[in-house]
Amino acid sequence: MSKLAREEYVEQAYLFRAMSQRMNSTDPVQEMLGNLREEILATTNLPLAIDYLLAELNHVGTMSTAMGKMAHYFTPYQTYLVAAAESEGGRFDMNLALLILEHEAKFRAAEAPPNSMFFFQFETISRNRLSYDHGLEAISQDPIFNNDWSRWILKVRHQIGMVDLADLVYVHSDHYLQRQRQTGQVNVQTPDPLLFGEKEGRIALANRNKEPGFLFSALQRQLNYPAVPKPQRRDPNKDLLPKMLRNLERLEVRMKLLEDEQRDRGIDLSQFYDPRNPE
Repeated sequence: MSKLAREEYVEQAYLFRAMSQRMNSTDPVQEMLGNLREEILATTNLPLAIDYLLAELNHVGTMSTAMGKMAHYFTPYQTYLVAAAESEGGRFDMNLALLILEHEAKFRAAEAPPNSMFFFQFETISRNRLSYDHGLEAISQDPIFNNDWSRWILKVRHQIGMVDLADLVYVHSDHYLQRQRQTGQVNVQTPDPLLFGEKEGRIALANRNKEPGFLFSALQRQLNYPAVPKPQRRDPNKDLLPKMLRNLERLEVRMKLLEDEQRDRGIDLSQFYDPRNPE
């Protein structure tokens, strides 16, 4: 697939943000998407994509299958995130996936450079403990990356876990090339491929053999790519009052039953009958 027009990514970001905000409502997902379709700019192709998403939701109950069939519009990485959120055995939350997709679409609309986009996508996989194998394969097929990038990402896919990301970035940076030349070595070969500048190389060198989170934090600050959304912990005190009220209601019912029994009247079971079905 080729890159989409900026307005497509702007509308995608709006769609993902609105879905995340309305996901916890009582309305069915199909109805929510149907309403959002009317809000999306009609001059883009997104309303047509939503129609296909709705058809697939009604047919098989998932969105990722439809996104996979629309590889000309949704990137494999976007499809992978939604598929991971829809997986029954996974721990990846759909609301979090939609937040990530919103940030990524906004970044694409802002003409994201390939190096920053790679770090954003890779950090998303790492922080959420998603599959490096499937995730990096999806990233390598992103239209933002040329052949050199795709080839290198697939190389990372096979080496990650055995070699630190900081080392992989450093040896393919301009900073590595400059340091080799400063040592006075003869016939210094340019790294193949040379994907990162001196800044990324310096950051990678400074974070070798360190916690990967330090590398991501430094890269995010220096390259100014969007911070990866993190899962929000639910406040246990938020449900405390409703839970106490339900327990009090149960205690009141039990106390009333005990009082009725002690008054030799027995327990009136008629109060538990369904008036629509007296039998």
